[in-house]
Amino acid sequence: MRPRALILHASGTNRDLEAAQAFELAGAQPEIVPLNALRAGHQRWADYQMLVLPGGFSYADALGAGKLLALDLNTYFADEVGAFIESGKPVLGICNGFQALVKARLLPDPPSANRIPTSPIPRAGLKFRATLTVNASGRFECRWITLQPQSTLCLWTRGLADVIHCPVAHGEGNFLGADETLIANLRAHDQIALVYARPDGAPANGKYPDNPNGSSADIAGICNARGNVLGLMPHPEDHLFPYQHPRWTRGEKGGLGLKLFENGVRYAAQL
Repeated sequence: MRPRALILHASGTNRDLEAAQAFELAGAQPEIVPLNALRAGHQRWADYQMLVLPGGFSYADALGAGKLLALDLNTYFADEVGAFIESGKPVLGICNGFQALVKARLLPDPPSANRIPTSPIPRAGLKFRATLTVNASGRFECRWITLQPQSTLCLWTRGLADVIHCPVAHGEGNFLGADETLIANLRAHDQIALVYARPDGAPANGKYPDNPNGSSADIAGICNARGNVLGLMPHPEDHLFPYQHPRWTRGEKGGLGLKLFENGVRYAAQL
């Protein structure tokens, strides 16, 4: 039986169809569901084995990229999302979805935590542990990059040795921690799932354009302490077929993003 993937749709989301295609090719049964349908009870969270927050510009990035979607998650769906994560089901946030996960405080979490904060609205004065802010270049970046998977904790990247070539398309993808210890903790607990790299897989070392946004430690994606929630800025769903490679006509190929989705689907099928 193919696991059912719940793909959230908010006003402004525009990468839901690509995400659905990726999960269908990977063996899942994707369903694009508007948030309003979930609020009205037309669909039940518990009926799905995977949760996906696709890319786009949810609510036109009003108040900040992913901010209003994060408020939706924390205000209307805190219990449902919390139960989804605590059950160990795979959760994926791509680009705007990653921004929403971070701003909803679903990523990152303390190494000992496996659940989201019970309070839907952060208390006054409580600092965010991380954020995704304006690109170091000061402009929207739309280019192909190289990803190096490196986490064995993260169920989405576990066992992936080859690089992934795929595009980025964002203006606020610069991952920063609230203090100097955050990156060290993420690294120590194997929560840095994907990093930007050079085309041959060598470290980007913070250099533009291999690192397109200036993210600390070349971070392109992180997972939670349990390893079932992954957020990443690039779009692996945009490189599912060899002919999507920008230099396909010149004979270059490889680095498909499909294996990342297959990992998640394979795990969900065993739940």
